[in-house]
Amino acid sequence: MLIVMTGGTRGLGRVAAQCLKAEGLKIMGARDMVAVPDGWLGSHLDLSSLKSVRAFVASLPDGPISHLILNAGGQSPTAAGRTEDGFETTFASNHLAHYLMLRLLMPRLAEQARIVITSSGTHDPREKTGVPPPRHADAYRLAYPEREDRPEKSDLGAGMRAYSSSKLCNVMTARFLARSAEAISRDWQVFAYDPGATPGTGLVRHHSWAIRNLIWPILPMVIPFSPGFNTMRNAGRGLAHLAEGATAPQGKVYAALRRGRLTWPDPSDLARNDEACAKLWADSADLLGLDHGL
Repeated sequence: MLIVMTGGTRGLGRVAAQCLKAEGLKIMGARDMVAVPDGWLGSHLDLSSLKSVRAFVASLPDGPISHLILNAGGQSPTAAGRTEDGFETTFASNHLAHYLMLRLLMPRLAEQARIVITSSGTHDPREKTGVPPPRHADAYRLAYPEREDRPEKSDLGAGMRAYSSSKLCNVMTARFLARSAEAISRDWQVFAYDPGATPGTGLVRHHSWAIRNLIWPILPMVIPFSPGFNTMRNAGRGLAHLAEGATAPQGKVYAALRRGRLTWPDPSDLARNDEACAKLWADSADLLGLDHGL
C-alpha cells in the first residue's frame, strides 16, 4: 500500500507526517527534497505546474493507495500571479493541481481508502475570519480573474478572496467525491479539513514584512482565547487523525479543529449546494482537459 501526501515538509503538514503511523510506503510530493521528513520518500512536485503534477503521479511506484492527503496550500497578497498554464496562481495551486492529482490517482485508490483535502474556515462567511469570503465557485472566473464583473478594491483583497475561494473549492470537491457512487461503493472515507488559523506555518511567507514579522508572530497569544486558532502541533495531529482513523458522523465530510478538538459543523451554504459542487467538478475537468468522470 502507498501513502501519498502533499504539503508535509513544513508547518502542520510536517507534524501530521511525523505522526502518521499507517503502514505502507510513504511518498511525499515536495519542491524541497532536503525538507522531506524521515520515513518518507520525496518526489519532486510543484503545484503551480500541471506538468509537474502529472510527472509526480507518473513517478509513483506501482500499488494501491490507501491514504491520499492533499494538504499543501499557499496564500498570495495579490491575485495578479499566473501559472505557466495561464491560471490564477492561488486557485491553480490550491484547487486545480490537487483536483488533477485526485482525478489521476482515483483508479489507484484502494477499498476503504482515506482521502483528506485541507481547506479553511475562510470559505464560510459565517466564520467571520477577517478574510474576504468567496463570492462564488465559478471555476472559470477563479482561473481567470479578469473575467470578474466586480473587481476588487485592493490587490490584498483580491489575493485574500482568491485564497478563500480556493478553500471553498476544496470543500466542494471533497463533498462531491464523497457523495459519488464510486466513493460509496468502494467505501472511501473523504474529508475536508479546516485546521483553523495556525500561526507558525509558512502560509504567509509571500506577504509583506509587517504581516510576516509583526502580525502573524503575535497571533499565538490569541490561541487560548479563540476557538478558531490552534497550535501547529494540534493542527497537525488533527490532520493525522483524520487521515488514519477518525470516524465522521453520518453524512458529514467537513471537519473543523476547534480548541484542539475535531468538530463536524456544516460547511458554508454554497459548499452544501450539490448543483454548484457538480458544476465545479465538471468545470475543473474542462479546464484541465479531462472527462467529467463519476
